[in-house]
Amino acid sequence: MQRQDFRHGVRSVGGAITGELSAGTWKDFFAAALRRAFDTLTAITGLSITITGSGPTWTVARSAGSWITDGVKVGHVVRLTAGAFNAANLNKNMIVIAETALNLTVVLFPSIAGLVAEGPIGSATLSLPGKKTFAPPSGQTDVSFSIEHYHQDLTLSELFLGCKIDKMALALPPTGMATISMDFMGKDITTAGSQYYTTPTVITSTGVLASVNGILQAQGGTLATITGLSININDNMSAEALVGSNTYGDIAEGLILVDGQVTAVFDSGTMRDYFINETEVALSVAMSASNVAAADFLAFTLPRIKFGGADKDDGQKTLIQTLPFTALVATIDVFQIWRTSKLQLPRSIFML
Repeated sequence: MQRQDFRHGVRSVGGAITGELSAGTWKDFFAAALRRAFDTLTAITGLSITITGSGPTWTVARSAGSWITDGVKVGHVVRLTAGAFNAANLNKNMIVIAETALNLTVVLFPSIAGLVAEGPIGSATLSLPGKKTFAPPSGQTDVSFSIEHYHQDLTLSELFLGCKIDKMALALPPTGMATISMDFMGKDITTAGSQYYTTPTVITSTGVLASVNGILQAQGGTLATITGLSININDNMSAEALVGSNTYGDIAEGLILVDGQVTAVFDSGTMRDYFINETEVALSVAMSASNVAAADFLAFTLPRIKFGGADKDDGQKTLIQTLPFTALVATIDVFQIWRTSKLQLPRSIFML
């Protein structure tokens, strides 16, 4: 009247990797989670540019052509990199918060000195630094990773095979470092007495991102009362056991579902009414690695979200409302990520 034996079933691998956000560091994982490789963004040359405004917003106007046709999107980070501009206007990260064919409305990262009104300036170049990706409607990539845990003191290697990203979570606190967490689902493990990846890529040296060096905007307006933001990407991976095999034949991708949460000071009914009225909201966030005008950055855009609640605390302090949201499929392409980077999430989410 005791258990006679115990056997393993189908092998599987699971685990998490966590860290602090920095431009370019996580690009392979972002591309895998969104199932699309990054694109380099092409600079727009031969422009005649006029800058107007007095801050905190400025207008960058061109005399002919179309920003929209040339691929500039709301949420992109752009720079003026050539032309006889005042030095105050050159090589500064500018976040696009609104656009028409001829006009870009932009804001600068915190602590960066404002622009100077001038123009028209001929032979100008507007650059879109970094790289961009998004979750495509078709032609998705199917990427898995082999992840090694090498115990140098024991001279033992554990190589986890066929690992795919099941979930990715981004946390942007009001103070402190922005963080990333990824949950993996894998197929198998091999062990050895020597290191498998003997010449791994050197760790990136880009600066860590912090929300205090960032801009958060909704519906084209900069938000100054946000106390926190989280974004979750769920790739809904699954696997089926096969008769006669102790490993899964494949790990299959499901829908890319994106949700998250915004916490904000309750100082008006604007965001509450977004929830009550089921208003579709465009949400973008961009963070830089320092106060340098052309610092490395990471940016995310969710072109269509809906809030699913608007709860408020009720303590003897500043009232904070919590607004969970769900991201929807975008009707336009948006996003950037790399050293100076851009990334777009499920056509419902974007990252730079």
